[in-house]
Amino acid sequence: MRIILTGASGFVGCNIAKVMTDHHGDDVFAERVDMTNRTEIESHIDEHEPDAIVHCAILNDWDLMYSDRHLAWDSYVGATRNYMVAAEEREIPCVLVSTDFVFDGTRGNYLETDVPNPVNFYGFLKAASEVVALEHNGIVARVSGVNGQHWARPTTPRAQDPGFGYFVASLVDALEAGNTFTVWEGPELNSRASPSLASMCGEVIRTAAATEGTAGSIFHCCGSEAVTRRQLAEAACKVFSLDPGLLRFGPAPASELEGKRFPHDSSLSAVATSERLGTPLPTVEELLKGFLHERLTGQLADLR
Repeated sequence: MRIILTGASGFVGCNIAKVMTDHHGDDVFAERVDMTNRTEIESHIDEHEPDAIVHCAILNDWDLMYSDRHLAWDSYVGATRNYMVAAEEREIPCVLVSTDFVFDGTRGNYLETDVPNPVNFYGFLKAASEVVALEHNGIVARVSGVNGQHWARPTTPRAQDPGFGYFVASLVDALEAGNTFTVWEGPELNSRASPSLASMCGEVIRTAAATEGTAGSIFHCCGSEAVTRRQLAEAACKVFSLDPGLLRFGPAPASELEGKRFPHDSSLSAVATSERLGTPLPTVEELLKGFLHERLTGQLADLR
């Protein structure tokens, strides 16, 4: 396949790109364009004549999102509209990569058909982008608790944040160096989620883009289990053969939470996605073993 991919230098994006090239032999076109300029986007699409488009790029700066909400809207919702309209006019499948943060976190185990109710601006922008995508026969792929290798920046240290992203990498970095690691806990955090491996998400997204009849559909990219931060930390210690005695548990620094809200339990169910696309539902242990394989070998884990 010939695929245009936005956000290929980001964490999830670089995994999608590697899955497409290494596992499927796809031609991936990831040149930077002004995503708020529909004419530029259309010229880029017409130049490459892709079989599919995957829109993964985001404005990855929470402070900037809140300080310049017009820029944030244009970068998320406006950019999504530009790609979806151009793809619909050319009858090209287009996948929007979204997030479990479109849900409020009061219940957990959210289905693909559940109605979003975000509690923060990022979730709101993604939920609005989903509406735009679906109105133009796009495909929505929600990722959840994403961990794994950052192939574009493999040696950059990772830091824990109030979500689940980078959580395992930051823990492993600390414990491998013999340092303690405080697992943040508390009702104000994203405290329970359905972990995924970034490369596994790439496989689900690629499958959704390549499968007939998926236009206007929502898919969930995650494993089969929902866990707390503590449970994920303990499982990571076991799989990576790290000393659980170095784990500490406590609240997040106030600076990480000031003026922000996060869904407490954003866990997703991907059963319907698995049944429709034929994609696997790995356990947390299987996902962590996949991450370990990628970290040690520099090669993608195969969870297909």
